[in-house]
Amino acid sequence: MFPSRSCFLLLAACGLPLAASAAADDSIATDRPDFVESSQVVGRGRLQLETSLQWERDRADGVTARTLTTPTLLRIGVGDTTELRFETDGRTVAHAGGGGAGAGYADTSAGIKWHTADQSGAAPSLGVLLHADLPSGSTALRGSGVRPSLRLAAEWELADGLSFGVMPGVGTDNDERGARRGYGILAATLGKDLGERLHGFVELAAPRVARADRGGTQASFDTGVTWLLAQDIQIDAALTRGLNRRTADLGIGLGLSVRR
Repeated sequence: MFPSRSCFLLLAACGLPLAASAAADDSIATDRPDFVESSQVVGRGRLQLETSLQWERDRADGVTARTLTTPTLLRIGVGDTTELRFETDGRTVAHAGGGGAGAGYADTSAGIKWHTADQSGAAPSLGVLLHADLPSGSTALRGSGVRPSLRLAAEWELADGLSFGVMPGVGTDNDERGARRGYGILAATLGKDLGERLHGFVELAAPRVARADRGGTQASFDTGVTWLLAQDIQIDAALTRGLNRRTADLGIGLGLSVRR
């Protein structure tokens, strides 16, 4: 079952008018499982749900922590080049070595994506994403105040089934005293069609680039595959390896995306 917050968002969005059936070659395009977002939007009247089960392990100072989350993104097409977005890590269950378990719901992020340009020669396809993380989760998992972020997704379709994408960005959050602090975002991904319905990728991602006194940098190497089951249904799997002590050592994700 989907997380309860995601179900609410899905039910609320179902009241929107839906587009007619897409053309036969109009297959679902998702923002998961890599960190770099797609520059494309879902299209006017489209509704797309991308959900997953994510497991992470982090070993530090002799203690092993394991976390299970349900990352979910709801995308609502409000125009040919614009979509609304609601995103959350959903239900979160954390096990700390010898310290028992804790569970709750993560914060929800609300945002918008604009597709600003199609690929033209060497110029990439572009999308701009503006999000705000809201203090809406369970008490133990709730962030401090509204935390906005701005990202630019640039994609190139290359020869021989290759694709390349980069995503720079900036964001802000609040420290334990409520002081605002900024950070950078940077990631690059290389994709390859492995068959008519199978696609693989490798990626270097830094969802947070900051000085140590502002929370430090997080970085990972990611790889995975997507498999198109039908025109509007995709499943995926991804593996993440942390590249520094501020990033979880290992992550495994399994996802499902559906569109109507």
